[in-house]
Amino acid sequence: MSPLRHVVAIAALLIATSAPAVELNCKGPSNLEQFKYSWRLRGGLSWVAGLIFPTSGVGEMKTTYPKNGERVIDSSLLLTSRVPGFYAYETQIDENTQKTMMTYHGYAWKNKSRKERTSFDYARKLALIHKETPEKQWDRVEPLPPEQLHDILTAIYYLRQNAPNIHGPIYTSIFSDGELYPVIFRPAERRVFNLQGKNINALGFAIVDAPGGRKWPGGVKVWISDDARRIPFRIEIQQSMASLQLELTSVEACAFMQASK
Repeated sequence: MSPLRHVVAIAALLIATSAPAVELNCKGPSNLEQFKYSWRLRGGLSWVAGLIFPTSGVGEMKTTYPKNGERVIDSSLLLTSRVPGFYAYETQIDENTQKTMMTYHGYAWKNKSRKERTSFDYARKLALIHKETPEKQWDRVEPLPPEQLHDILTAIYYLRQNAPNIHGPIYTSIFSDGELYPVIFRPAERRVFNLQGKNINALGFAIVDAPGGRKWPGGVKVWISDDARRIPFRIEIQQSMASLQLELTSVEACAFMQASK
């Protein structure tokens, strides 16, 4: 083996063994997909965010696929910690058109809470936005753009479905905090993860702000297993002051999505 190949092999081994093996505990309804994670805040200003929010905990991503006669895919990501409270994302996707039908995010930590739900009325080309805090609630209506849009969860869903076919940048829009931002989906570095003692290659992807237009203050990176299951092993969600890093700990229900080849 050449010195270069030897270094690459050692690096791959270190990456693979640096994360604990993920458990596979398939159970639950035949149309349910469920992943469990550990999470922590990272970044230079994470200590500032830690003054308001917890800095670590556990997470659960669930996707319920439609049964016969149904057409809506429900997906959610719930983050909790030892401190009472939560941070939650929810979305609904039309299985036939792949359009985002509803997006929700909210949090409640100590005496602070906020939630926002947006329903997309494609017939009337409107986004119906409802926000709530302990002090007030309000509604507003915004025009829908002509192009396809995603939220955080539908963006991850799209990347999982199309992972092996994404070889360059894809320009699209993401709906976040009641606003629409131009973004780019692009390939990122590959990683190796461990599932039940077996090393699994994973494709990396990044969602970043696109030049021009309103600047998106967020960002997402996700590593997806390079096989038919498209398991999201690691997810990083960039916030204004820090980023949430989620590491897969177990697969609890195995109704894996019907992904593209």
